[in-house]
Amino acid sequence: MIGNVFNLKQLEALVWVADLGTFRKAAAHLNTTQPNISSRIAGLESSLGVVLMQRDAGSVRMTAKGADILAEARKILRQSEGLLQVAQRPDLIEDRLRLGVTELVASTWLHTYLRRLKDAYPAVSVELTVDLSRQLDRELSARTLDLTIQTAPFASKASGIIELGKFEYVWVGTSESLSGLAGHVSVAELIPRSILTHARNTQAYGELVEYAEARSLPTTRFVPSNSMAACVQMAINGLGIALLPRSLVTTDLAAGRLQEVQVDWTPAPLRFAARYQAERVAGFVAHSAQLAADVLADV
Repeated sequence: MIGNVFNLKQLEALVWVADLGTFRKAAAHLNTTQPNISSRIAGLESSLGVVLMQRDAGSVRMTAKGADILAEARKILRQSEGLLQVAQRPDLIEDRLRLGVTELVASTWLHTYLRRLKDAYPAVSVELTVDLSRQLDRELSARTLDLTIQTAPFASKASGIIELGKFEYVWVGTSESLSGLAGHVSVAELIPRSILTHARNTQAYGELVEYAEARSLPTTRFVPSNSMAACVQMAINGLGIALLPRSLVTTDLAAGRLQEVQVDWTPAPLRFAARYQAERVAGFVAHSAQLAADVLADV
């Protein structure tokens, strides 16, 4: 019987050692020990009679035959997961989802999304990273994240991508910080006041600076921040006028803590997408990306 030649745990170890580059990282991801991972790989190599990888100073390099077997191992693991889906037993899928999201997601609909994930895959644990989109991009490319929910532009390619829509910007402040502004105002009229907005390396901040410089407007009053939550709080405290995604300040606008001001310019809307490497990840990761789209359709 083929079951006497190898088992799924051996194939799982092979995939994660190949993807993460070391036995230590694979062991940590699979919640086991490095000797256990080494034993699984050695057992697989012994059963198949082939060398799957070369060990070099703590890292690994797949042999030509190992790369071919790795591709087949991925297929077998996906088919095994498909069996559970056909049996309508996604609760039997025990794995870890390394999820990366931006602060905007974390501050708005993340909790709803995590509850939906838990309902769909109760035995899957989520390892969450909240960071700037460009950093999430790097981690997805480096295979340290399985799924990212992030904003364009994307520096790296992803073979799996689900568009999640666009989110418009709004200018907001307190009644005191907006004092003297009426009707539609220009960015030039806001320049004398502190303008609170995204971090320097974001698309929105870059567009704001480009807009100002093209019109010879000073940028010394721009106050970029890595934390949009801090930006919101500073605006509520009357420390400036904020340029932020509308979805982030909806509650504060409704409660009257902030007021919207109509300005003649805003950055391009944020384009969000769920991204993953389709050829590498388990099937539940792709479904988790679709769940993000489903959640946004409901909120």
